Amino acid sequence: MAEYVSGRIWTVPNVLSFARLFGVPLFLWLVLIEADWWALGVLVFAGLSDWLDGKLARMLDQTSRLGVVLDPAADRLYILATLIGLTVRDIIPLWLVILLVGREVAIVPIAPIIRRLGYSGTLPVHFAGKAATLCLLYAFPLLLLGDHDGGVATAAKVIGWSFAIWGTVLYWWAALLYWEQTRRLWTAARAASPSPGPPGPAEAGPAGDQKGAETPR
Repeated sequence: MAEYVSGRIWTVPNVLSFARLFGVPLFLWLVLIEADWWALGVLVFAGLSDWLDGKLARMLDQTSRLGVVLDPAADRLYILATLIGLTVRDIIPLWLVILLVGREVAIVPIAPIIRRLGYSGTLPVHFAGKAATLCLLYAFPLLLLGDHDGGVATAAKVIGWSFAIWGTVLYWWAALLYWEQTRRLWTAARAASPSPGPPGPAEAGPAGDQKGAETPR
């Protein structure tokens, strides 16, 4: 894995990540005023830039700690903005919003626990988490398109709900995997510690040297 680029904020991948972040309020505004085609265009740009910044980071050896934070943050903000917009327009029900927001709340305690164990970052992203995010990022544009009339809109709505259901299930499954991994790390650290109580950074082993950790999705 490429080393983190220290002291370099304005790398090409980071610029793309910032552009994605700045597109979040624009996307939400477009959804709320029902400019759906423009909103879908912003989402397409966000999806392409997400793929491109990861590819460029590896190609140009410009992986950075900031980029590791910005990438999942942008995904979460787009999902949140979409949830708000589609809920206001009655395209998705409130129970779906509660399930997705509840999952985010459920994994909040993991980061401080991992830092308490001496890790410099958080847990690596699981494939289930990546798949869940991908499903949801496909689902919401399709549900937005499905809010119109015609056969294409009907098909988009059916496919969108399929992605939304699978994405929600995988989202919670990934959360359970993160908690299970955290439990194992805690148990291992407790077993290796000669004194009772949560181990400190010096007792957690070489985890602090890890550089591939990312924010769980």
